[in-house]
Amino acid sequence: MNRTASDRGRDRDDEGRARSARPRDGLGRPLPYGAEGVPRQPEGVVRTPEETLREAQRLLDAGMPFHAHEVFEDAWKSGPESERDLWQGLAQLAVGLTHAARGNTAGGARLLRRGADRLAGGPGSVEAAAAYGIDAGGLVAWARELADRATEDGEAGEAGEDEGAHAGGGAGSGKGSGAAAAARPVVDAASEAPRLRLDRA
Repeated sequence: MNRTASDRGRDRDDEGRARSARPRDGLGRPLPYGAEGVPRQPEGVVRTPEETLREAQRLLDAGMPFHAHEVFEDAWKSGPESERDLWQGLAQLAVGLTHAARGNTAGGARLLRRGADRLAGGPGSVEAAAAYGIDAGGLVAWARELADRATEDGEAGEAGEDEGAHAGGGAGSGKGSGAAAAARPVVDAASEAPRLRLDRA
């Protein structure tokens, strides 16, 4: 990454495209400059479907769904149009898991459901998934179940937040939006990692 005077401090990659040089954590959240982050996924890598699935599964198992989403994004950008819904749906599942693990339960649930609908909705997705041994039905069920659970957990956190705010939870009591939001359950990305393929235990 480099910066030039004309960029007004914007980070650029070697090809001159804007790309933040800030390190990121395993869930893709930016860290302060100088902090130690996890290596970023290279962009624009053309992989075979087998390589895509293997790398994405490795990243999901490591609790790095944001990085897995980038692998799926490369697949949809470089793959045939007929498989676009498959790879986009898988990317949406990965980024939905990312949001749920960051504590954004509503956004995570929306993306999980959208990805599930994309995987279940088109014949191109179903046919491509079957050709690559992808457990589309299992992924759809996993995503919808996690979305429902995340939404229930988020609503429970919001109910506690409202309760604290209305039950004498004023300033200094430790109750209210800040404490309740911090106490909201988040999803553990590694333990919730889905199995992409039928042949994986």
